Amino acid sequence: MHRQAVEVIGEQIVRGTYAPGDSLHPDRIEQELGVSKTVVREALRVLASKGLIDSRQKRGTFVRPRADWNLLDSDLLRWQGRGIPDETFLDNLGEVRGIVEPAGARLAAERRDEADLAALEDALDQMAAAGSDAHAAVEADLAFHRALLAAAHNELLTRMEVVIEAGLRVRDHIVHGADHSADAVPAHRAVLDAVRAQDAEAAARAVEELLAQAAADLHQLTVDADRGDTG
Repeated sequence: MHRQAVEVIGEQIVRGTYAPGDSLHPDRIEQELGVSKTVVREALRVLASKGLIDSRQKRGTFVRPRADWNLLDSDLLRWQGRGIPDETFLDNLGEVRGIVEPAGARLAAERRDEADLAALEDALDQMAAAGSDAHAAVEADLAFHRALLAAAHNELLTRMEVVIEAGLRVRDHIVHGADHSADAVPAHRAVLDAVRAQDAEAAARAVEELLAQAAADLHQLTVDADRGDTG
């Protein structure tokens, strides 16, 4: 019940149901969610640790400015990506991926070992086997990009997985859910081939091309959806 309360209230804040500066009333939340005071109190404590809310005497509990939120928190990233994602959120994720992943691919090409190559190959095999199964395709894509970051052997860079995963999940669920998603295997194969050859620049270029194609696919789906709405 505590976790459910965190999910409901947190997503409401992130999605704008409660705007920065709005007050939260614990007794009202108790009634709406049908939970105890203890559950609400603990949920609010968790949300405060994520920078979403604060409590002060005479003012009560309120939503903090977005600038105070821990935007790299895995829950916040997941809540922002649910439903129809905000276009700015998608753009921000795309820009971060464009900075992090080519650099990670360079390091991966220089530092990868046989276990890294095996993990990348296995993820690519899963991608090829996924076929029209959107869920399996998404999980295989995530596995490949996690393995690529891990192959860089930089523990701080690996922590960027939470941002990469958020961007991939949102983008992949949209693209792989379409009726005519492109075959993702060749672009990912090019990345693996460059990493295996220890060609750092080719690996970075292959990732840049992969990201550019992903952005183009997402843009085309957005255009098609707009045409459908207006047509």
